[in-house]
Amino acid sequence: MAHSPQTKSTLGDHEGQQHPIRLYLTVWGFLFVLSAASYFVDYVGLQGLLRWSLILIFMALKAGLILAVFMHMAWERLALSYAILLPPLAMIGLLVILIVESDYTVATRVMEFGSP
Repeated sequence: MAHSPQTKSTLGDHEGQQHPIRLYLTVWGFLFVLSAASYFVDYVGLQGLLRWSLILIFMALKAGLILAVFMHMAWERLALSYAILLPPLAMIGLLVILIVESDYTVATRVMEFGSP
């Protein structure tokens, strides 16, 4: 019985999707540019909220690229992506609520008890 090309492979064969090396090199290039931009923020000497905002934005972009391409999340099922991405997003939302609440608490204490 001859096997057609459509039959399943044997245990020794590797199955799966192969991504072109150009994709990985392109992502590596973007990671290099984002890292250089992050270092440039320090080199220029930006301070305060602008500095930290830019650094965090570059960090999040790099993490997203690594997660999407090198961890193959861009090609996973939607349910698996949600299972991995939603908990950190929920934590970020809860942290924002805590920060807003802490600002309110400090403002209330300053109004009631005066500045320390």
